[in-house]
Amino acid sequence: MENILNYIKINENISTSGQPTQEQFELISKCGYEVVINLALHDASNAIEDENKVVANLKMAYLHIPVIFDNPTPEQLKLFLDILSANKNRKVWVHCALNYRVSAFMYVFHKYYLKTPFDEIDLSLLEQWQPGKEWQDILKVKIEDL
Repeated sequence: MENILNYIKINENISTSGQPTQEQFELISKCGYEVVINLALHDASNAIEDENKVVANLKMAYLHIPVIFDNPTPEQLKLFLDILSANKNRKVWVHCALNYRVSAFMYVFHKYYLKTPFDEIDLSLLEQWQPGKEWQDILKVKIEDL
């Protein structure tokens, strides 16, 4: 798993990364993941063709929430949080192109759903990335405002 782009294990049921390859999706499936959530656009530079079919052929559910990198919306965040929460008893792999979108959305999930203490949240990608104002606004969203 460590060879998957920007891989982060959140807990026993949730892992995140940048875009996996087709072979890496096979590994993800073999490790028991049941659901794949993709936040990248289908035409991202490192997207794989027909990812939905690749994932489905590996007997995993595929959910796509295409988040435009410079225009994330609270509605997309809410949909993501609802989907992840609804699948809390399943193994879920969440990815985007580089794990930046996912890391921002996961920060909110950590804060409001997992209740992870701030100093225990892996923010390394957010430090590397330096999110712009549109992402800082997402990071500051209050759950009651969604």
